[in-house]
Amino acid sequence: MKAVNAQPAPLPPRGVTRLRVGTHTLDLARPVIMGILNVTPDSFSDGGRFVDLQHALVHAHAMVADGAAIIDVGGESTRPGAQAVSVDEELARVIPVIEALRRELDIPVSIDTGKPEVMRAAVVAGAGFINDVYALRLPGALEAAAALGVPVCLMHMQGEPRTMQESPQYGDVVRDVTNFLGERLDRCVSAGIPRERLLIDPGFGFGKTLEHNLELLRRLDEFAGLGVPLLVGLSRKSMIGKALGLALDDRQHASVALALMAVQRGARIVRVHDVRATHDALRMYEAVWPASES
Repeated sequence: MKAVNAQPAPLPPRGVTRLRVGTHTLDLARPVIMGILNVTPDSFSDGGRFVDLQHALVHAHAMVADGAAIIDVGGESTRPGAQAVSVDEELARVIPVIEALRRELDIPVSIDTGKPEVMRAAVVAGAGFINDVYALRLPGALEAAAALGVPVCLMHMQGEPRTMQESPQYGDVVRDVTNFLGERLDRCVSAGIPRERLLIDPGFGFGKTLEHNLELLRRLDEFAGLGVPLLVGLSRKSMIGKALGLALDDRQHASVALALMAVQRGARIVRVHDVRATHDALRMYEAVWPASES
């Protein structure tokens, strides 16, 4: 019997394929890995591990060596039930790390924040990318991002981190998230942010049940219609624990599988904790189906 061609459906990159981040350019024709660097005491997966500057730098160096193309620095946990921190506290956590990363590593740096004050200070310190779980909805954030002139990722979140998992509800989760992100894209363009500087993230785990998250991943390719690059964060998320009954420390393999599925469905940037494992999986995927063929 003739073998069936198991190649996934072609998903050519949509919209921008080269993204300018500070002095660097990310080639989004191939999937890009964003390494997570949480300098927080209470993040769901690695809280407290990298609050010390030296430990943060050692981890960042290791992620770059393992294949990360951009480092995402966060100073406030957005896990369900997390408590807010002040602007001053967030600045004290992230600015020394960003400054040190820019001195020691030739790699783009992203700031994971929704606060306009932190966005401004982080870009001055060397960050070239804003990753905002609030999609620039906090007061002053839209204006700050427009003035700073760096790429911005807009994420969908139903509610806010303290309460988002209490009872999330949607009519059609993909349609509702797509409509929200489309509206935010239009708002950003109207505020003066060029569309070629915008990315979207459907916000896995942010105000979604397990079934919502699974449906988003099944239909991830539908977000291509918005015409901007797709960034996805699935690493070690609670959806893995709920689906497979796995503790945090046992979620690496499932996280890599989810990252690969996201790339197959059109994600251009995957935000991960386990950089080396994800990098190897994506390299193997590209060896089988080169970017020019998928």
